[in-house]
Amino acid sequence: MDEEKRDVVELQLVVFKIGSEEYGVEISEVQEINRMIEITKIPRAPEFVEGVINLRGKVIPVIDLRKRFGMQKKEYDKNSRIIVVEIDGKLVGMIVDAVTEVLRITSDNIEPPPPIIAGIGSEYLKGVGKLDNRMLILLDLSKVLTDVEKEHLLELQERKDLGAEEEKQEAEVTT
Repeated sequence: MDEEKRDVVELQLVVFKIGSEEYGVEISEVQEINRMIEITKIPRAPEFVEGVINLRGKVIPVIDLRKRFGMQKKEYDKNSRIIVVEIDGKLVGMIVDAVTEVLRITSDNIEPPPPIIAGIGSEYLKGVGKLDNRMLILLDLSKVLTDVEKEHLLELQERKDLGAEEEKQEAEVTT
């Protein structure tokens, strides 16, 4: 019994909503949370990629998690947020309907993911957190994008980085 207790780990999660479902990602994977800002569209990007944003001089690809999970598109509103996360060492923005809280949950309150939950395949999930009268779907960020998609995002980012660098140089010349 004591051995089991020692294996219990406390996780701190950023909780957000997509539709009526609540999701969580470990706070250590979140760089920052931003209100919606202008997103530059990118030609030939995958359907779920909204484009890129310039965040303090860094060009970051932005994906819409609703589209990624095959959910119906929703207009962005005052609650919409871009959560900037690190996936395999690269920064990526994820658009969510709302960020609701940061909370702590112990690992003994997390169950392995069922095959499908909220229409999302288990390949994206780390598990399901049980809190009093709610369930949190815990995302595995490393699996939200396939290796090919990660590579594609990197190419888009590099293409935009070159354009951003040229714009920055032009701005410096005109000021």
